[in-house]
Amino acid sequence: MKGGLFDFHHPFFDPLWVRVLTVCVCMGWGLYEFATGAVFWAVIFCGVAIVAGYSFFIAREK
Repeated sequence: MKGGLFDFHHPFFDPLWVRVLTVCVCMGWGLYEFATGAVFWAVIFCGVAIVAGYSFFIAREK
């Protein structure tokens, strides 16, 4: 998703552990928001986690 709101090709995201941690933190926070009843924020954070996971691991260019 180059040129979008988030730059998933930034050199900061080159290490695998940074990409995994980013997806896990976003998904974890989204699940926490679901558990506390804040559905709007849960959908936002889970959506970001899904888009980041897709961009980092499926559509990532070497």
